[in-house]
Amino acid sequence: MSRLPRQQEGEEVAPLPTDTGPQERTRREFLRSATLFTATVAGLGGGLELLTRRPSGAAEAQTAAVTRKRVLGPYDTSEPLTSYQSITTYNNFYEFGLGKDDPSQNAGSLRTRPWTVRIDGEVRKPQTVDIDTLQGWFPLEDRVYRMRCVEAWSMVIPWMGFPLAALMRRVEPTSKAKYVKFTALLDPKQMPGQRSRVLDWPYTEGLRLDEALHPLAFLAVGIDGKILPNQNGAPLRLVVPWKYGFKNIKSIVRISLVSEMPKTTWALAAPDEYGFYANVNPAVDHPRWSQATERRIGEVARRRTLPFNGYAESVAGLYKGMDLRRNF
Repeated sequence: MSRLPRQQEGEEVAPLPTDTGPQERTRREFLRSATLFTATVAGLGGGLELLTRRPSGAAEAQTAAVTRKRVLGPYDTSEPLTSYQSITTYNNFYEFGLGKDDPSQNAGSLRTRPWTVRIDGEVRKPQTVDIDTLQGWFPLEDRVYRMRCVEAWSMVIPWMGFPLAALMRRVEPTSKAKYVKFTALLDPKQMPGQRSRVLDWPYTEGLRLDEALHPLAFLAVGIDGKILPNQNGAPLRLVVPWKYGFKNIKSIVRISLVSEMPKTTWALAAPDEYGFYANVNPAVDHPRWSQATERRIGEVARRRTLPFNGYAESVAGLYKGMDLRRNF
């Protein structure tokens, strides 16, 4: 397979045709197998631990020496990856607690099979689809994206999934569709954090339709060739790398195309702090901290935050003529 071009800062690269060759089919079959494995062992109470447990001693050294061959695509960053350990143990997922390590401790209660996703609203082909059928519709791709949290920390994450635009095209939005609303699972028995009133559950998020159709917008089902861990939003999560991390809704059960801007969880909880657009903007501070710099997990020194998280050349045109301070 020929090497794909890598996007450089300030360079926009057109999306390439989707690879449907043996490598993609093998990766998809692996992910399906991993899904079935997770569902089986989770029934015995140990699925998440088996997928995320770190090796120790000589086994850890041997594992660290084996690196997965990675071919960078047109939208990938070549920055060093955040460790898998950090990605899976340091994140926000309030459905499982407020601490950064709460999701990795508590998300074992989430059952990700069976799982269905309802796609409805202003579409010509509304449907409810099983998650395995859904991900089987599209060749799975690797995407190495920066992730910038609104709390001013960041990571570089190797996602696996498929473009959101591919799903949008499949369900055929009507002329009335202007926005896409995402809804996460509501189940306090499985998600103990939902027993609190810290947010108005279920978690909801939204995009403008043109944002959803942008080739960078992604639906993830895995990380670094492994099935998506529960604490990272299994079995399906949104990844929009030019926006703050809270836009990347986890454990999606419904995708609705609507004519009006949807009300979203954080915008309802604190409208002066979390806007609908939530584009990474170092020139617009959060009311309680600066957004000019960030702390990359795994690094000591802070680094300068890039407009649109470094994806300005690709996405700035979506907001031409808009006041990005007012539409934060």
